[in-house]
This record gives sequence, C-alpha cells and structure tokens, in this order.
Amino acid sequence: MARHKRKRKVAALPKVTVLTANYPNANGREEVMTIEEYETVRLIDHVGLTQSGAAERMGVARTTVQAIYYNARQKMARLFVEGGTLKIEGGDYNISPE
Repeated sequence: MARHKRKRKVAALPKVTVLTANYPNANGREEVMTIEEYETVRLIDHVGLTQSGAAERMGVARTTVQAIYYNARQKMARLFVEGGTLKIEGGDYNISPE
C-alpha cells in the first residue's frame, strides 16, 4: 500500500503565473510548474533558505524538497535553453502563511 502523500505548506500563491521566453524555434512548447515547485525555488533561491529550512517551512522531508526543487530547476533550464512558456499551476498544497 502506498504511503499517504502530505500536502505541502505554501506561504502564498505566485503573483506571476505565466512566463514566456520567445525563441524562434520554441514551437509553442509549454512547461507546467506546480505551486510546490515554485515554492521550493522561492524559498531556496529567493529567500535563501537551505533545503532543510525549506523542508521545515513546507512541512515535508528534506529529500522531498530536494526532488521537488530538482524538477523545478529542470523545467526552468528547458525554458531558458529551448524557449516556450512556463505556467505555474496545480499541485497538492495548503496555503499556510508563516
């Protein structure tokens, strides 16, 4: 039986939910970043927390934050290199401002 997935704590929804890098050969490519992925990037890269600190704020294990952060960075890298649109939406989270 699969383990119950905890909802991640997120401080607030992002103000910007669509980013576009218009490169000539982007061909309408679209990446979808979840709210939790956005939150890990915000906490680690913008706020300056460690992965452990971000995990504590989000109410999950450090290894979970590490996996979420890795996926988010991969999506951003594809957008930067290949162009396209990044949408921030969806996921499994609770708004929990702290």
